[in-house]
Amino acid sequence: MKDKVVIITGASSGIGKALAFEFAGRGAKIVLSARNEEKLNEISQVLKQNGTEVLTVKTDVSKEFDCKDLIERTVAGFGRIDVLICNAGISMRALFEEVNLDVIRQLMNTNFWGTVYCSKFALPYLIAAKGSLVGVSSVAGYKGLPGRTGYSSSKFAIQGLLEVIRIENMKKGLHVLIACPGFTTSNIRKFALSKNGNSQEETPLDESKLMPAEVVAEKIANAVVKRKDRIILTTMGKLTVLLNKFLPSLMDKMVYNHMAKEPNSPFT
Repeated sequence: MKDKVVIITGASSGIGKALAFEFAGRGAKIVLSARNEEKLNEISQVLKQNGTEVLTVKTDVSKEFDCKDLIERTVAGFGRIDVLICNAGISMRALFEEVNLDVIRQLMNTNFWGTVYCSKFALPYLIAAKGSLVGVSSVAGYKGLPGRTGYSSSKFAIQGLLEVIRIENMKKGLHVLIACPGFTTSNIRKFALSKNGNSQEETPLDESKLMPAEVVAEKIANAVVKRKDRIILTTMGKLTVLLNKFLPSLMDKMVYNHMAKEPNSPFT
């Protein structure tokens, strides 16, 4: 990854922040993108002190113009794009019966349309570089998770989008990676939206038992180097995908029972 130009959306925390340090450690030039400019600047300062070339671009990926600006400023600053990692995302926790439809729209606008916009504008540069388009999806993109209608829907949609982009460009040297972490230590659950669109401000899981974001970042970086089509992370994640393929009805019950055990679960 020496001197490769890597754009990371959602880079202010969690997996995105870990990806920035992982690729920087491999010699890449990093473009940090997120809504929180203050946190981006803090990360940028540390990376620069370690000798990394860094560009920060405040971006709300749900806005088409912001995504176009991100790509244009990257090309203006570095002249090329080798890797685009569409990582920015938000979650939710509410029953579909009770959720405000604006919550689902917000999930789709950020998670799905953010991936669409960034991929669309970056695609010519990625093809020119024979580079990598990476979508950070989820095991929830394989198995619908109760209480996460908007989240699972967005991840299913992302995987369909990226599969089509891969097939359409399979003779052009473009690498497309669908990365599906399981439960990972991050802020995504703390800022997950409730049925009315408010942040739940707490995580229902024991974060200490989840896969560290740094481990996820290392595995994604390795998959980019090896140009893998997809990776599924965590033992539980791999088991969920496997069992759902052969025993979907059983997995419905297992997923229901597992998610119902969460503190303050919206269903029992």
